[in-house]
Amino acid sequence: MSSEPFDVAIKDESIRLGQFLKLANLVESGAEAKPVIAAGEVSVNGEVETRRGRQLVKGDVVTLGPQAARVSDESTSDDLPW
Repeated sequence: MSSEPFDVAIKDESIRLGQFLKLANLVESGAEAKPVIAAGEVSVNGEVETRRGRQLVKGDVVTLGPQAARVSDESTSDDLPW
């Protein structure tokens, strides 16, 4: 069972999946994003996504393991603990 997604603000209209995983601290680095995406461990809005360059827009929910992060805009306060 995955946890409630936390909001991660992006500056632009969209962001690539690999970049978002790093921004949301779901992976340590862009290099780490590639194998987990390729292995089918990442889902976007409940669908497995294997394209690192997939464009995400506000409202998309990315899940990796038990963690989920929602793409939001900068006006939304995030729920991050830091």
